[in-house]
Amino acid sequence: MKIQAALDSFSDAFFIAASVVSPRSPKAIFKNVKVTASGGTVSLSATDGEQGIRITVEGVVDVNTEGTALLPVGYMSSILREFNEETITIETSDSGIQVYGVQSNFKLPAANPDEFPAIAPFEETRYFAVSGRVLGTLLRRTMFATDTDNTRFALGGVFLELAETSITAVGTDGRRMAMMQGPLETVGGYEPSSGTTIVPTSAIQVIERTIGSSDDPVDIAVLDNQVKIRTQNAVIFTRLVEGRYPPWQQVIPQNAGGIELDLPVNAVYSGIRQAAIVTNKEKRGVNLTFGDGTLKMEANTADIGESLIEIPISYAEEPIEMTVDHRYLGDFCKVLDIEQMFKMQVEGATSPALLTTDDGYHYVIMPMSR
Repeated sequence: MKIQAALDSFSDAFFIAASVVSPRSPKAIFKNVKVTASGGTVSLSATDGEQGIRITVEGVVDVNTEGTALLPVGYMSSILREFNEETITIETSDSGIQVYGVQSNFKLPAANPDEFPAIAPFEETRYFAVSGRVLGTLLRRTMFATDTDNTRFALGGVFLELAETSITAVGTDGRRMAMMQGPLETVGGYEPSSGTTIVPTSAIQVIERTIGSSDDPVDIAVLDNQVKIRTQNAVIFTRLVEGRYPPWQQVIPQNAGGIELDLPVNAVYSGIRQAAIVTNKEKRGVNLTFGDGTLKMEANTADIGESLIEIPISYAEEPIEMTVDHRYLGDFCKVLDIEQMFKMQVEGATSPALLTTDDGYHYVIMPMSR
């Protein structure tokens, strides 16, 4: 095999594929990305046994000699990060793999690509279709709220509720919850699975990164214990998380009382980051006080100091207070356009806060004790 590729495009595809690879895998074969050059295109495949991807690079690649090769993720990642030429050449021979440009030349050992498991193609004829931009937004705005500590196994992924005309994504760790809904279409009379579709957060990150900001359609097929995703240039599969997802609809406050404010993302994001300067791992709470025409964000940590940040708001009546983990409010702001507005419903110190946007994004934060 011998290929020449634009460095940027090849690197982007390689790092997306490599993100599937687990460095702790007991199987050495899984610590590689398989490159297949055929018919003027190059595909890169990776798997950890539980999830996998095959991503295609074309238009910026010249295939001089067809063939396959296994690129070790660790060494190849370092080469691509430091390679400073516009074009990279990868060539295999009996002695190994050569990676080179005009100024750089590397030789790596070659494992047998025939031992690498195949990534099954997307051959389903009945599936859901959703805009890549819509799906990417749903995943980006929910995956950060999942339980990365795996204290509750079923919360270690994004729950996807697939209906005939809509897709709902939900992420929660039990202390905050993010939810958003978007439109989709069914193809071939596809009907949703009767089981629970919880996609592992690690796979969600790969899917979101693969989609990017493209408007191209993305196809989703849910099988018995896995989900398959097809984009314009990639096929991704992953096993589903087992377990029962909590009744997320019951978490959303029904606006029984309190206030609703229109707040600017930029001011709140800046304010919460400033207030959090004097917090630490043991004390992450920031006190929020709504009243007298201002939102006060205050923190006080022994041996560090105090902070007080104020931003103007429209509410000037009886003060309402609550304490939140600064990370949770910051995470919400981080996935929004910095120039947009959002609504915040606050009832009191012991009630959850509901944050929403005009495009249907819902985010619930549970309060902390002062």
